[in-house]
Amino acid sequence: MIGEKLDPRKVFGQAVTDLAATNQSIVVFSADSGKSSGFGEFAKAYVDRYFECGIMEQGIIGMASGMATIGKIPVFCAIAPFVTARPYEMFRNDLGYMHQNVKVVGRNCGLTYSDLGATHQSLDDFGIIRLIPDVVILAPQDPTEIKMAVKAMIDYTGPVYMRIGNPKIPVLFEETPFEIGKGRLIQDGDELTIISTGSMTATVIEAAKILEKNGYSVRVIGLPTVYPLDQELIRSSAKKTKRVMTIEEHYTDGGMGTMVCELLCNMKNVTVNRIGIPKVYATTGEYDELLSYYHLDLDGIVQSAIRFLLEA
Repeated sequence: MIGEKLDPRKVFGQAVTDLAATNQSIVVFSADSGKSSGFGEFAKAYVDRYFECGIMEQGIIGMASGMATIGKIPVFCAIAPFVTARPYEMFRNDLGYMHQNVKVVGRNCGLTYSDLGATHQSLDDFGIIRLIPDVVILAPQDPTEIKMAVKAMIDYTGPVYMRIGNPKIPVLFEETPFEIGKGRLIQDGDELTIISTGSMTATVIEAAKILEKNGYSVRVIGLPTVYPLDQELIRSSAKKTKRVMTIEEHYTDGGMGTMVCELLCNMKNVTVNRIGIPKVYATTGEYDELLSYYHLDLDGIVQSAIRFLLEA
């Protein structure tokens, strides 16, 4: 139901469990956090396809790679920095270089592990994983897209990294086929293109409504695929509005906004403004308070857009 708020981890885990009923190749790896990753039902239903390995993320990447070589489709989910930064060498060499058919899912991404601080927050995962050639990066924007993205990543042959959060998020979209590499034009407009990804898109949609009420014509693009970017949609939007603002729960350096800048750097008369987290070890606190602190809440996004429109 549109507007209903759901736990992204439960939606993800249920989607994998549902697909496993007809796809016998799916196996699941856990690093001592299966229930927190939404795999409680999977573990009960498919005991022989569920591997609880304990806290050894680097080793799991290797084990998953090995399982992929015999035709399995391993799905490994744990806290985002522990499946990206911690096992980076294994991710690069065992998965990327070998182009193994492994699906890695980082949960509690961005600032959503807000109270445990910088060690558990993941603000660099887009940046480091995108430097590994040919790894697809997904960041679905609502529960419906999570469900469809899980199917798309299972159907895709090759390494995939998916990022999901922790707090409940609203259903934004009706169920439609998910195509890796395609963005979503959510709202048309003439003065400014706002590009967002992941759970930030829900706030961006609300911000766009406020901007429209204040007389600004805003085009909103949501990117459930961060890599590869939807180049055609982004370029055509930039050509139309000339001003592009990116919103992400990630460092402004190295993330989706940086990829958009790289894509548009040769376009004349186009200005890009990246909104995200400055490259610091983020502070701790309640999640909503951190979003406000870093100006990623509704008011922060609206004010950033107005300043950009007036100054650019």
